[in-house]
Amino acid sequence: MNPVIGLDVSKGESQIQAFLDKGKPYRKSFKVSHTLEGLDYLVRFIEEVKAETGKKPPVILEATGHYQSPIVHYLEERGYLLIIINPLISYKAKSSSLRKVKTDAVDAYLLCELFYKEELEPYKKRGVQLLNLRNLTRQHENITGTVIQTKLQFQAILDQVFPEYRGVFGDLYSIVSLLTLRTFPSSEDILNADDETLTSTIHEFCKSRSRVWASEKTEQLRAAAMRNPFEKTVYQSHILSLGMFINILLQYKEHLSTLESEIDALAKEVEEYTIIKSIPGIGEKIAATIISEIGEIDRFDHPKKLVAFAVTYVEYGRKSYYI
Repeated sequence: MNPVIGLDVSKGESQIQAFLDKGKPYRKSFKVSHTLEGLDYLVRFIEEVKAETGKKPPVILEATGHYQSPIVHYLEERGYLLIIINPLISYKAKSSSLRKVKTDAVDAYLLCELFYKEELEPYKKRGVQLLNLRNLTRQHENITGTVIQTKLQFQAILDQVFPEYRGVFGDLYSIVSLLTLRTFPSSEDILNADDETLTSTIHEFCKSRSRVWASEKTEQLRAAAMRNPFEKTVYQSHILSLGMFINILLQYKEHLSTLESEIDALAKEVEEYTIIKSIPGIGEKIAATIISEIGEIDRFDHPKKLVAFAVTYVEYGRKSYYI
């Protein structure tokens, strides 16, 4: 006998269907919740199928993002063979099936039938590494998008408090620039401070530069304050908002730096990373994103299938990088 167990995974629960062999479904389909109790019941059911056939059944399911995580982790820790397939493969099989009704029970049944029709590769441990990398690169992308929105809000407040501050530092969003603005948020604060205080503060925020450089920035900062059309801050709420956005931007900088270090360390463990990064125009972040989004490259036995995957990737609204 050649048993298999099909799982149609959804949020918080999965529909289960077992086959003892091709064309031989076992018991009625049922649901289990993604809790310890539910997953333990699933394991007992797998062992029941094993006892019926004398062979440990593989478990087949679609890739469903984070919904599958509890099941994959629980079963993998207990040594069960997992087959995680691309949803495009199962969708094609469902389209050609006579069972046109879309229910979880039918989907679990069709996954079992697909197991006997296709040569499917088992889930590989390296997939966990690639999923970790994918999680990190997507988190980096999400935070970067939030940073862009925060910068726009920050600029809107700065234009109403100290527009002439732009240009004092080469990078408005550098750490020394943000810390200096947080300490002296208005032209009034700068003009009331003496040169020694301004220079010492700037040098403290950027010890990698000389005190002479800090002194030059003090002169530029004072000149900007004297040009500023807002001699006095009318709305204290703007000062409060400015400080809040500066703190948020500094925190995001720290988070992004941590993510970039983790992404780079994880990506270096994947041999394709160096190869992809050698392509002109592709840096560390994009190379890591390409690797993590493609996943196991041997899922694609023809270049056209990889191209089709990339096109689908674009249609679902995520960025795609073509090589």
